[in-house]
Parts: sequence; structure tokens; C-alpha cells
Amino acid sequence: MGSPKTRPALERLGQDVRNARLRRGIAVADLAVRAGTSPSSIARLEKGDPGVAIGTLADVLVVLGLVERLADLIDVRKDDLGLALAAEQLPRRGRSFAARLQKQKATSGAAREEKDVVDPDGAAF
Repeated sequence: MGSPKTRPALERLGQDVRNARLRRGIAVADLAVRAGTSPSSIARLEKGDPGVAIGTLADVLVVLGLVERLADLIDVRKDDLGLALAAEQLPRRGRSFAARLQKQKATSGAAREEKDVVDPDGAAF
């Protein structure tokens, strides 16, 4: 299950979880109880098994005091490709809006010649 590119990333994640657990001196069984899962799920997570639920990972990170890292996994402010694509689209929307605005001005200019212009205070000219 999973692509060849995900396997090494999941294995590294599992190794990092294992190292964090060991640094804190927490046994697999204790971590499992505190995270509300089974010791076998912890072992699978630490081996990089792609079948372990993301909720289990989140619960383990809470126990380890690292849950804020989960929220930072895909920080859109650091998404260089996404930011570049969004920036690329901005001018098109701006030009489109500007073109529509110019068209409205041109249309309203022609209409002004034919109709009375009413001021916002309600006075007609």
C-alpha cells in the first residue's frame, strides 16, 4: 500500500516517533494506554506502517507533547508551489475585473448621454 516515495517518509516518521518516545523514557505499552490504542498499533506506527490511522498518530503526538507539529505538516504559508500558483492566477482575475469595470464605465457613459444623471442626494440634472 502506498507509493514508493511514501514508504521512506513514513519509516522516517515512525523512527522519529520511536526516538521521541525513548527520549522521554516511555514504554510502548505505556504510550499505547495513554494514547488510547494498542501496543501493536504503536509498533506498527514506529515501523512506518501506512495502515495506521492518522488519528492514532495525533493521539501519540499529544502524549509526546508534539501535537503542534501535526498542525504544521502542511502550512499553506510555507507551500511554495501553492503560493506561486496562486500568485500566477491573481493578475488574470485582476485584468478580468479591470476589463469588466472599463466595459461598465463605457456602457454607463453612453447611458449618461441618453438619461438624466441622478446624484446620490437625489438631485436630477
